Amino acid sequence: MDSMQVYRGMDIGTAKPSRTDQDGVRHHMIDVAAPSEEFSVARFQAEARAAIADVEARGRRALLVGGTGLYLQAVIDDLGFPGEDLALRARLDAQLGAPDALAEAYAALAIRDPLAASRIEPGNRRRIVRALEVMELTGRPFSSFGSGIGGEHEPVVSVRIAGLAVETAETSRRIEARVDEMVQRGLLDEVRGLAAAPWSRTARQAIGYKEVVAFLNGEIAAFAEAVALTAQRSRRFARRQRAWYRRNDRIEWFKVAESTTLNGESDKFPSLTDAVMAWWSPT
Repeated sequence: MDSMQVYRGMDIGTAKPSRTDQDGVRHHMIDVAAPSEEFSVARFQAEARAAIADVEARGRRALLVGGTGLYLQAVIDDLGFPGEDLALRARLDAQLGAPDALAEAYAALAIRDPLAASRIEPGNRRRIVRALEVMELTGRPFSSFGSGIGGEHEPVVSVRIAGLAVETAETSRRIEARVDEMVQRGLLDEVRGLAAAPWSRTARQAIGYKEVVAFLNGEIAAFAEAVALTAQRSRRFARRQRAWYRRNDRIEWFKVAESTTLNGESDKFPSLTDAVMAWWSPT
């Protein structure tokens, strides 16, 4: 359930499962799009549901792992999406490149659709553009298409959701370690290679990639600064992600011990696995 692991070539910065993991357990919704594509949640919804149906047709159970809150909700709930007009979207996005244009567009959105504006951060250019695109395309308020992330919707996929609760300090430690690992594995070279070819606006906004692109373009003076910004943005995203999932009363939370390592190798981890499995498949 990851909005960036769908892109081929974006491996290090998205923490894709290793080849060994993928050889051991079949994974879906990874490497299904070129980095040049503007991948949408509507497309993810359709393809992920098809993958779940395929798994169940083979007599197996699908595990939905991660990740991006809207993508998860789109798959399991009756969440509908308005159509798209990529040319219109590109034109609107280009208009927001001028100084103060984003603030003016957000102010206009607040007047035309205050409910939608209340759900969108003033600096979220992608979502502001999408809201304007939908309103121009349909003549309807963006908010009329549903209650958005975390709203009440009828489920269409039967699931039990387990959440792993990690203390804030431990989350920050893991983020720092994760970013260091990305750098050591060659994030800079990965981004340099991707940036040499057509690369969609959606893909280049991924955490880690956006900061390295800014460094390569000279917008950030030092690579170390790009790395620090990546960690900072990751912590902020983790807080938003935690808040989003905490609003979902369908989630059963399991506490993760601080001594658990990044890859789960500790004497406490098996007890956590046993607890989740006992709850998921009660005998």
